[in-house]
Amino acid sequence: MFTGIIEETGQLAGVKRGASSMELTIRANIVLEETKIGDSISVEGVCLTVTSLSSGRFTVDVMPETFRGTTLSSLGISSPVNLERAMAANGRFGGHLVAGHIDGVGKILRKRPQENAMYIDIAAPPELLAQSIVKGSVAIDGISLTIFGISENYLTVSLIPHTAGETTLGAKKAGDPVNLETDMFGKYVQRFMEHAPKQPMDANYLRRHGF
Repeated sequence: MFTGIIEETGQLAGVKRGASSMELTIRANIVLEETKIGDSISVEGVCLTVTSLSSGRFTVDVMPETFRGTTLSSLGISSPVNLERAMAANGRFGGHLVAGHIDGVGKILRKRPQENAMYIDIAAPPELLAQSIVKGSVAIDGISLTIFGISENYLTVSLIPHTAGETTLGAKKAGDPVNLETDMFGKYVQRFMEHAPKQPMDANYLRRHGF
């Protein structure tokens, strides 16, 4: 589990490609502190397992499902990547609950400066827009952001200068793909409502289900 608060931007030092898999070696500093083989690190919002460690770098495997369903397959040597260690139980919780399981890939439509902020419109699949609400949370390339607007085929988020400068999203441009993870609570509610019995949700219904 992660918070969507990026700890540092790493850099790809090595890529070994299979037909639909990858092994990535990533240069980093902060996220290596107290990290062990088998620990989870979010790379561009994707939860990956550390398979080896050396001075200033770590290695992870990207399996076929992740290769096909995220932006990781488009990365190359020297690509910057957002990094975050798994959330510590005794740490501050500054973002929102992020699983590191990508729901889909979106595309940046436009970036619009607004005073000290940068508004970004991101095209997203309809099923992900249905799980999103204005003022709710979304993780974009692993970054916890607040949704400021939702239209028929895109959502809008805003970056403060710190986030733009300390993550990969600030340098991305129109047409670039991004990993999207919607709020997990919204997905649970949607799933429940899709499979709930077709009966009025009144006081009796709630009592029968423990509320």
